[in-house]
Amino acid sequence: MTTRDLVLTALFAALIVALGLMPPVPVAGLPVPVTLQSLGIMLAGLILGPVRGGLAAALVVLLVVLGLPVLSGGRGGFGVVVGPTGGFLLGWVPGAVVTGWIVRRWAPGPWRRREAALALLAGLAGGIGAVYAVGIPWLAAVTGMGLSRALLGSAVFVPGDLIKAVAAVLVARGVRRAYPIEMR
Repeated sequence: MTTRDLVLTALFAALIVALGLMPPVPVAGLPVPVTLQSLGIMLAGLILGPVRGGLAAALVVLLVVLGLPVLSGGRGGFGVVVGPTGGFLLGWVPGAVVTGWIVRRWAPGPWRRREAALALLAGLAGGIGAVYAVGIPWLAAVTGMGLSRALLGSAVFVPGDLIKAVAAVLVARGVRRAYPIEMR
């Protein structure tokens, strides 16, 4: 891993943390709030690729485990990881990896319409699909609410995550045009 890789990984971890400065929006009936940090996960995968994007997400998770208040609302600590939101937090790593892998494989070019559409699909698959695949079963297990209720309750996050995926593609497209970064 080069110095540039380390700097980009740390930069995107800091971006994910900075997006946590926006206060969380509570959702009635669920112990999982809406945050902007999932936007950072999508951006990390779309701009850095699977390895560096996944490492940026893993670095944030490590900071949380170590007790630093880097999550939205100033939360942090091992208790957050083993709590209801822990699965979504742990899902950030595969979310960034899946997003980065898809975009590196299918949309590495200048992101015209076709590549931008594929990048959006990458953001949806990783930022929503992979994160939810870990988060929803975890939520069901920790709260005892059952998988179907956790799945139904988590559906309220989908519209906001769709908007975040579109925003991530627009931002990533501009960043990639202004500052081409080799995806790793």
